[in-house]
Amino acid sequence: MDNKEIKYIIDQIDVPKEEVLNAIDRGIKQSNQTEIKRHSSKKKLLISSIVAASVLGITLSSGFVNPNMNRVLAGAPFIGGIYEEFGDKMGMHLAQQNLVTELDQTITKNGVTVKLNNAYFDNDVVSITGHVSGNLDEGKNEKGEVSFDVNFENNTGDNDPWLNGKSTNIKNTGNGYDFQWKLSYPYKTIQDDFTLPISIHYINGIKGDWNFNIPITQIKNKTLTINHSESYQDEGIQININEMKQAKASSTLVFETVSNYKDDQIDIEKAKDEKGNVLFNYANNTRLSQSKEDDGYHLSLHKTINKIDEDAQSITFYPFMSISDSPVQQLLNSSSFILDSKRTDLAIKVNNITKEDDKLILDYQFQGFEGEISNHRLDLLLNNLSYAFTLIDKNYVDKIDSENPVPPENHSLSRNEVKLIDKKTYQFQSVFHLNGENKIENFSLQDTVLQFDFSSFIKTKELAPFTVDLPK
Repeated sequence: MDNKEIKYIIDQIDVPKEEVLNAIDRGIKQSNQTEIKRHSSKKKLLISSIVAASVLGITLSSGFVNPNMNRVLAGAPFIGGIYEEFGDKMGMHLAQQNLVTELDQTITKNGVTVKLNNAYFDNDVVSITGHVSGNLDEGKNEKGEVSFDVNFENNTGDNDPWLNGKSTNIKNTGNGYDFQWKLSYPYKTIQDDFTLPISIHYINGIKGDWNFNIPITQIKNKTLTINHSESYQDEGIQININEMKQAKASSTLVFETVSNYKDDQIDIEKAKDEKGNVLFNYANNTRLSQSKEDDGYHLSLHKTINKIDEDAQSITFYPFMSISDSPVQQLLNSSSFILDSKRTDLAIKVNNITKEDDKLILDYQFQGFEGEISNHRLDLLLNNLSYAFTLIDKNYVDKIDSENPVPPENHSLSRNEVKLIDKKTYQFQSVFHLNGENKIENFSLQDTVLQFDFSSFIKTKELAPFTVDLPK
């Protein structure tokens, strides 16, 4: 049998793609366990390739390599390598399934070259990897630092919805920097295919306008419609689990919170299926919409979570809430009074107010704490008290924007020095320096309001977990 016949026979072998990729994955894991950290990623790839070759009984030195094998090996380990470097398990999984798009788009401006290499889209997660090189040290950043001023979908500035939840990973490669942007899809209705314009305005302060158009594609999701509502009447809130979307490497939870108070924070801390598999712990949310309706303030959100097992039958959710409590205030025309929290049992009892030269001294007790306070919590309490009080000129109180409550310059004072007087009775003293950088012009007690914000002293409340059955 001559070489042509041997090659023909080898070419007819049907390579089991899944088994090959599994063998590669095992080889990478085995090599990671045995080699020293300083070994290069190239050696990892070499070891994994040899493992895969030995599994299939292919003699590389013979010169006869099955073309089907070539196609299998062409993408996964090399594209997946960048995701391994960034610790992106989702990207590694999608690379193994050939669900990563190769981009190979390069632009050079003002001595800086940006090359976008790969992209993937799974559920509501969009990832873009690339490499930047050139005259980066000529910018405004410190040597070894890289920063991008970038917008997506022709948006501008911080109002770009793609920037909400955006994360950046950067690694020095010696001849430049590899980077990965991970974005949360910002819209309620997800397109399976679209083009994402990317506009990089500055890199390290170097202006260049690197503009790309990136094709984004994912396999159609499977949507589980749930429509489960859980009410917590004592707290005046409701959580609606609307649907769960399953993609190739992840799932997405779409839910809604309803509260009588606009600024209450209601979220789900974790979730797990009936087998105890944890789907997420403290996963970030993407805000989809918010509105004021007859039954309260509605906030629609989604969060990316681990992929749900195909045979999962139910999921238990563990919610929590942090209540909002608007600031309370009192005119300083009296030397003693009580400031009561509007939604809790907390209170500030002001025992005495004295003015000594350029100092205003408050002696007070913090009421409503349960049990003995630990040293750690005491440190937090002292820190928060130094920012919780605000002195405001009474003529400017009504001019503060409730949506952006910035104290009026030269008519307010919001920093004080706190000292513990008596730990058992929670007695403190706060000293305001009236002639500091922040001050109130023409200060007088009769024309000044003392404002206190209880929000940072209210504990986050864990709510009772609830379970939803998944539709079959």
